[in-house]
Amino acid sequence: MLKREGEVRIPSGCAISGMISLDGSKQNGEDIMKSIAIMHDRSNGLGGGFAAYGIYPEFKNFYAFHVFYDSRRAKDEAEAFINEHFEIASMSVMPTKTIKEITDEPMIWRYFLKPLAYKVERTQVDEDEFVFRCVMSINTKIDGAYVFSSGKDMGSFKAVGYPEDVGRFYRLDEYEGYSWTAHGRYPTNTPGWWGGAHPFSVLDTSVVHNGEISSYDANRRSIEMFGYKCTLLTDTEAIAYIVDYLVRKQGMSHEDAAHVMAAPFWSTIENLPQKEKEYYTYIRNAYASLLVTGPFSIIVGYKGGLMALNDRLKLRSMVIGQKGNKAYMASEESAIRVIEPDLDKIWAPLGGEPVIFNVNGGVE
Repeated sequence: MLKREGEVRIPSGCAISGMISLDGSKQNGEDIMKSIAIMHDRSNGLGGGFAAYGIYPEFKNFYAFHVFYDSRRAKDEAEAFINEHFEIASMSVMPTKTIKEITDEPMIWRYFLKPLAYKVERTQVDEDEFVFRCVMSINTKIDGAYVFSSGKDMGSFKAVGYPEDVGRFYRLDEYEGYSWTAHGRYPTNTPGWWGGAHPFSVLDTSVVHNGEISSYDANRRSIEMFGYKCTLLTDTEAIAYIVDYLVRKQGMSHEDAAHVMAAPFWSTIENLPQKEKEYYTYIRNAYASLLVTGPFSIIVGYKGGLMALNDRLKLRSMVIGQKGNKAYMASEESAIRVIEPDLDKIWAPLGGEPVIFNVNGGVE
């Protein structure tokens, strides 16, 4: 039967959602699963995932590795590498629930690790850089092993499936965190596979993304000059690495990193006050290859905060809401209203304008 206008919804691909308690209080994963589930029609079942912060208080000083394995051989090789470079405080199969909607899962293991001090000293880098290099080594040199989460007191959880099913699969109602993000995937030109689902994480940084990065090849070639390797067949991976590079390695604030990725057009810069003009001129010249172009809206998770950012033309939707000490961000207002119908404030940020919430620090 022919469908009439208004009877068929054609979404602009993918759904993202995030929430944070500004006072650091924790809640389980039920609300974020409810938020992303209402945007079911923006996904097609080829990827869903979540990131959560503050969920491992008993191991908060250890790096939490979540790892996919395609084979026993890959697991043996990866664990030999881990044993050579880390003290293992705990290791176990990732807790999951068998549900019919999630199939073909790889082996999923979780490790709480501390780098061996003499190994770190020998490489003459700090612990985060040491761990980063170890993650890149596993992901690029051990076929069939993929570390998809590696931060402290946080974790990413992702799979092929609709996000609400992925949340049940990982039993997220049993975790409590102060900050959550979620993603429902609708891939258009990249494969739907477990490693390609969002979030993309490196150390404490996680990214969920709606859109398409037309500058991906330039961004990828640039970021790979600094030790990153894009192997996951999805453009969002490069965004996570750009944020990590700018914030962790270059010492930028998240706001400055946002201005690099979504810098104003030259025509806009020309008409800014002198101080702003000089700032953005420097940003665009010094980090030209890290400018992200194409339609996108992203939520960046990090220790103690969340950042929402649109492309400069705002070609993908993003809505922000606040209620008391809770802040929300999502592709649609409905995804916020379903968990908090009585908001104190709701708005849509401008293109290229970052909105940053920090625990005990309010909104920037």
